[in-house]
Amino acid sequence: MERDPRTLRRENASEPAWSDLADNPFRADRDRIVVSPFFARLGGVTQVVSAAGSGLLHNRLTHSLKVAQVARAISQRLLSSVDSAELIGKLGGLDPDVAEAAALAHDLGHPPFGHLGEQVLDRIARHRFSLPDGFEGNAQTFRIITTTDVRGPAAVGLDLTAAVRAAVLKYPWARLHWPDPHPAAMRIPPRGAAEPDEAPGTGSSKFSAYCTELDDVVAARGPFAGRIEPWQQTVEASVMDTADDLAYAIHDIQDFHRIGVLQHAPVAAELGEWLDHAVELAGLDNATLAAQIRRPGRSLEQLRRRMHAKDAWIVDDDAFAHAVSRIRAELVDGLLAEPFDGSIEAEQATAAFSARWTHRLVDGVIVLPSPSTRAGHVSLRTAQWHEVQVLKFVHRRFVLLRPELALHQRGQASLLTTLVDALDAWLVDRDEVSRLPRRLHDLVELAQSEFEDLAHSAPELLVGATGEPVAGADAVRGLARGRAVIDFVSSLTDKQAVSLLDALSGRSGQPWSDSFVL
Repeated sequence: MERDPRTLRRENASEPAWSDLADNPFRADRDRIVVSPFFARLGGVTQVVSAAGSGLLHNRLTHSLKVAQVARAISQRLLSSVDSAELIGKLGGLDPDVAEAAALAHDLGHPPFGHLGEQVLDRIARHRFSLPDGFEGNAQTFRIITTTDVRGPAAVGLDLTAAVRAAVLKYPWARLHWPDPHPAAMRIPPRGAAEPDEAPGTGSSKFSAYCTELDDVVAARGPFAGRIEPWQQTVEASVMDTADDLAYAIHDIQDFHRIGVLQHAPVAAELGEWLDHAVELAGLDNATLAAQIRRPGRSLEQLRRRMHAKDAWIVDDDAFAHAVSRIRAELVDGLLAEPFDGSIEAEQATAAFSARWTHRLVDGVIVLPSPSTRAGHVSLRTAQWHEVQVLKFVHRRFVLLRPELALHQRGQASLLTTLVDALDAWLVDRDEVSRLPRRLHDLVELAQSEFEDLAHSAPELLVGATGEPVAGADAVRGLARGRAVIDFVSSLTDKQAVSLLDALSGRSGQPWSDSFVL
């Protein structure tokens, strides 16, 4: 009997003899991910703000666990429908273990300090080290599971099955040059494929693989050829992506209610003003709306217009109004009406809100045979899709855009920049080369080998947005040094990043430490 190509591993290696899951390769993948130190470190990595000391905020580890729960729930719901199951089979299949494993792995590449760290490392990677790929958390995740983790039988990555590797590819393209034609050139690009408006010429804003891992992308997606388009997620990746969206929409709001950041009055004013004056607000021209943006209701109206501009395939004004009304009733008049005080009643109210909304959103998941380029095959019904957009808006508008958070993040950005500078200076100090951290030394050697191979086999992948090719041994060494430093820093926890900079700055009195060994 021919082996299922979805179960094939990079090295085609069998499970170790001690594994009782050898007959279930996808469960074995899940276990390999869970025991990885890259997974354990997520407990010390910021979700939105540092959870240190509070015990109340999600970190990347608890977020990943909840995404995995939601992914399994979505998978089981879809497979319980005969019609959905038949369509899923035509699209390449859905195994709950694959979706759960991908959900557990999806944030492995997130650097210290969450999305702020991602932006800082990308800027440094492109401008300081001239890395065409820069840095991207999803691409770093794929690099970890295929290259820099060493727990697989071949000591290169985790040697996961093709199905799980493909399911991790939320954005199955490279930043600049792959595939050809690149999805960024499509009339309506997939989510994340377009260039950011504020940085033209830098390639896709989101992508899931660096040029050094493209062979793994091709191999992982091989079993799905002819079933989905080259730029489309597999069904299992789409389940993971949807589960991530749902968990983010619900649990971050829950977090910031618990610590008193998400306040009743401003949220009530924003949603109430829009509901009471939707017609008048819709009549404002864009310039007037922008000038009045600090007034209640205006930001929500701006969201409605942005949805029309980007997601005409599903946006509906009646559904949007119903979503705002439902969230005002259940979030504003419900959860936020009473401050969280740690009481049994407050805990029960928070848990009930989370459970009720998780059930409602999971119940709204459907499979689409021919989705918009802006959506995956797994999507939400119109009502729930709009509700997720409004919930995410509340989080962004009343948490992420707060000046206090900006102040906190500017300090973190400065810390990461200084840390990269210090490590790079150490790497080019010839007198200290023999005393480099072993992991950093190994990462340099790995990246050197990768870039040398690319320079010979696919030099077009080392051409940046400027069109200038990387040439010469010194340039290749510079790329390798940059990728190694970025790999090293991105694998630290928040606390490790702070401690390592203290040590490099002479502020630490402790000479012996294992806190930077991964």
